[in-house]
Amino acid sequence: MPRSVPPPAWVLTRRRAIGDHIRAAREAAHLTQQQVAERIEMDRATYNRIEQGHASPMLDSLLRIADAIGVPLADLVRT
Repeated sequence: MPRSVPPPAWVLTRRRAIGDHIRAAREAAHLTQQQVAERIEMDRATYNRIEQGHASPMLDSLLRIADAIGVPLADLVRT
């Protein structure tokens, strides 16, 4: 089976920035990773990988995260 091509550096940088925005919004809302993970029905380890920029979340997950934290999606993906 062919191996997947890793994303370019700029994509990884952007993914980490989105994770930073998610973390900052979560902390501003005084929520733990576990609380957000439970609200969006995701295990905490997966949620943590999103915040760390190690996972590439689907749009549905980003929408659920924004809703759980109480911020617009645009706040999480802004440049």
